[in-house]
This record gives sequence, structure tokens and C-alpha cells, in this order.
Amino acid sequence: MNRRAQQQGFSLTEVMVAVIVICIGLLGIAKMQALALSNSSTARMRSLAAIEAASLASVMHSNRNYWGSASPPAATTLVAGVVTSTDAALQAQVGAANCFNATCTPVMLAGFDLNRWVQSLQAALPNPSATIACPPAPNAPVACTIMVRWSEKAVAAASQEVGAINAMVVGSGLTLDYVLYVEP
Repeated sequence: MNRRAQQQGFSLTEVMVAVIVICIGLLGIAKMQALALSNSSTARMRSLAAIEAASLASVMHSNRNYWGSASPPAATTLVAGVVTSTDAALQAQVGAANCFNATCTPVMLAGFDLNRWVQSLQAALPNPSATIACPPAPNAPVACTIMVRWSEKAVAAASQEVGAINAMVVGSGLTLDYVLYVEP
């Protein structure tokens, strides 16, 4: 018998096809892992924004003498760590009031709480900004809107998502908002 006819095995072409199939599978797994990590980060940031907004809402509930009054501040904003309020009394108390071991007035307590909330927000989210709007509503309870905005990086799963993400990108990342309505 001829020895060559008896030998069996894989040809180089078959081995190369198998290697290519395995590589494509591994690239797909790597993309899914990157997407899962990105989605986990996005979910974490959204949860932190919700927790921070709920934290401010609970502070507003606990200080109803200020936030639930007939004339709450019309707007308070946080941009780049600087708090600006349309209420001059609140503006003067942000960063100045210390209510740990002292008795505070409602406006002092609001400034103290707002300052601590801003510090917490800056520690929790990247590039945060916030707006607290309490427009006056005659003959209605005071209703405030807390909007927290931050930026983050995102990974797209498909080429269709890349265009949508690029349309929303501002500066170094995607800008997301979380809005909470509260009646102090």
C-alpha cells in the first residue's frame, strides 16, 4: 500500500478557516464585554444622579420653612462648582453657613444643605451641573424641578448607534440629564 494514501489529517486551508472563525468569535466576545462595561458605567452614573437628586429632595422636605414657603428661590444653578441663586439671602448663605453645632434659620439651613449637596454631587458625577427651579404658582403648592446634568463616555453596539451618540456628544463625552419633580 501507498503510505501517502493512508495518511489522514487537516489541510492548511481547513486550519486557517478554523482560526479565522475562532478569531471572529473572540472579537465579538470582546465587543460584548466592552459594551457591558460601558452599560454598567452608564447605569452607575444614572443611579448616582437619581440618588443625589432624591437626597436634595429629602433636604427640601425637611426644611419646608424655606423651600415650601410662599416665595422660594425661583432658580438656583450649579455650574463648574459655583452656585448661583436668584434669592440673594440663599446666595449669601451657600458656603458661609455652618449648621453642625449652631442653631440656623431656614435660609441658613438651606444654604448649608445646598453647599453640602453640591460637594456630594461633584464627588459622585463627572462634570456635574444642576438647576433647581421653583417657579411661583399662585394658589397652588410650591413645586420644584431638580435637573442634574453630567457628561460620560459611551460605547456603541452597532454602527447605527455611533451616529446617534456623535449627535449628542458635547465636549469630551455624552451629556445626560436626570429630572426630578418635588413638592417641598
